[in-house]
Amino acid sequence: MGRGRLFSARVGVAEAYVESPPVPGLAGVVRTVWIQRTAATAYVQRNLPTGGVELHCPLGGSPQLVGPLTGPEVEVVPPHTTIVGVRFHPGTAPPLPVMLDDLVDQRIDLTDLWPSAQLVEAMALAKSPELALAALQNHLLHEYRRTTPVDPLMGEAVQALMPWHPVNIDNLATHLALSASQLRRRCLQTIGVTPKVLQRTLRFQGFLALAQAGARSTGRRGADGMAGLAIDAGYSDQAHLSRECLRLTGLTPRQLLGGSGDQCLCGHEHSASYRPFLAGRSRPPLRV
Repeated sequence: MGRGRLFSARVGVAEAYVESPPVPGLAGVVRTVWIQRTAATAYVQRNLPTGGVELHCPLGGSPQLVGPLTGPEVEVVPPHTTIVGVRFHPGTAPPLPVMLDDLVDQRIDLTDLWPSAQLVEAMALAKSPELALAALQNHLLHEYRRTTPVDPLMGEAVQALMPWHPVNIDNLATHLALSASQLRRRCLQTIGVTPKVLQRTLRFQGFLALAQAGARSTGRRGADGMAGLAIDAGYSDQAHLSRECLRLTGLTPRQLLGGSGDQCLCGHEHSASYRPFLAGRSRPPLRV
């Protein structure tokens, strides 16, 4: 689930998933990279909104781009499939010929958007999934070096909309010297969703990060367990979290995480994904 995905059901048994940080040159644009392998049976997984886009590159197949999600996307990964993937921070998608609001809730063959023959060939020649992932990251490094840098104003907006220090959208627009409509338009173009939708998505990602880390709640308002984590992530109460979880994932928190719902029990190692996300908790809030 660490890449914004929940492996919610199994058709058969075995599946392996290894997540790691990106190479240093991509750390500012990529949240995490991964390798997934299925065994002799298919695997059903639920892709969740993260605020960013993802690249899914099955070895021997065509690379795909998963646009910004506003709800769950369920897919069946075929048997004997190896996928290397990249999840981007919001607003840091690879160079594309279209605005991200045209790609919301879509899965698209990357060859339709991006010259990728060289990438496919390099990954096909790789002798292991790890080398294929290295080839993918090297390709991305080359692409970012020759294109326009990420919009710094939208980067500041994303940081302000992280869950730990909730801000008012209108105040954020004023802080960025934009009108509310300008902020909305630029978010749609560079991130794919409105500031409010992004804020809700990042708040839920904050809750998932706490659960994946096995974090204890701060005990505010006397709440503990899942209710406490919900409050720490910025929800008004546990019922608020449950409504948003159903909206974003199609499942309740307990169905999503298993057990009591205040700790992720999927069995995957997610520290490469949640540690950078949780680092923002200790930063002072943006004054808007």
